[in-house]
Amino acid sequence: MADPDRTPLLVVLGPTASGKSALGLRLAAALGGEIVSADAMQVYRGLDIGTAKPSAEQRAAVPHHLLDRFEPHQRCSAGDWARLARRAIAEIRARGRTPLVVGGTGLYLRALLQGLAPVPPRPPRLRERLERLAARRDPRRLHRWLAALDPEQAARLAPTDRQRILRALEVRYATGRSLGAWVAQAPFGGDVLPALKLGLRLPRAALYARIEARVEAQLAAGWVEEVRGLVRGGVSEQAHAMKALGYRTLLRHLSGSIDLESARALIQRDTRRFAKRQLTWFKRETGVIWFDALDPLCYDRVLACLGLETS
Repeated sequence: MADPDRTPLLVVLGPTASGKSALGLRLAAALGGEIVSADAMQVYRGLDIGTAKPSAEQRAAVPHHLLDRFEPHQRCSAGDWARLARRAIAEIRARGRTPLVVGGTGLYLRALLQGLAPVPPRPPRLRERLERLAARRDPRRLHRWLAALDPEQAARLAPTDRQRILRALEVRYATGRSLGAWVAQAPFGGDVLPALKLGLRLPRAALYARIEARVEAQLAAGWVEEVRGLVRGGVSEQAHAMKALGYRTLLRHLSGSIDLESARALIQRDTRRFAKRQLTWFKRETGVIWFDALDPLCYDRVLACLGLETS
């Protein structure tokens, strides 16, 4: 009997608004499958409309995994997600079902399929000292400190990204080497999980039109109220989950600093830029079989690729 752990994992990837979720749902229904979400922000509870989480009806039709696993104030790293995803995949296979990983967070997908690089240990006392120091200092001052020690890593980080700045400082002091040097040595592990990667793409103009229409639909569905509810529930603007596209922009609208039309335009612009970064990432991804999302026969072609017939 073939080892189920070495059976190629089915992965559906592509930029935001390309139709990944719809394709994943159709494939799961055809294959008797369950979906593992590979979206960095769908793991957080309460962020539903803005992250385009599947609806209750869709979840009832096809089981979904790795949704709503973390509170907004918590942080789910690529390593955290990959460990949870591997566990979910094993459980799905143990039930005799087919796991489908569906999403557009390229780093998380690569962490799952190739593993993460070995990371330096975290000396507890050093971490505690840095945490105490960070509590008294402005993140921008910490960023300047990092720039003096590790200019290349500092250039990759926003001056307000407190956690990543602390991690870079921690690695530099604990090992005498920069975090970038560790990553360059071995950015990822070996081929942990064999996979069949199916990608969806479409012309840039069509993708951008879909993005703009989706933002309009999300706002009409109550996205502003969702953000207001998160604030009332005690979620801080600085919470990691609030980095999800659009949420901090809508916080600016709720504070009165920008009107809704301006917020809409900014979210659409930022989402277009995000999609462009995703496309750049996936161009470097090897072994992807690409399909035209606008092709009326796209689904049939995917089924043929899998050796299946259309019903």
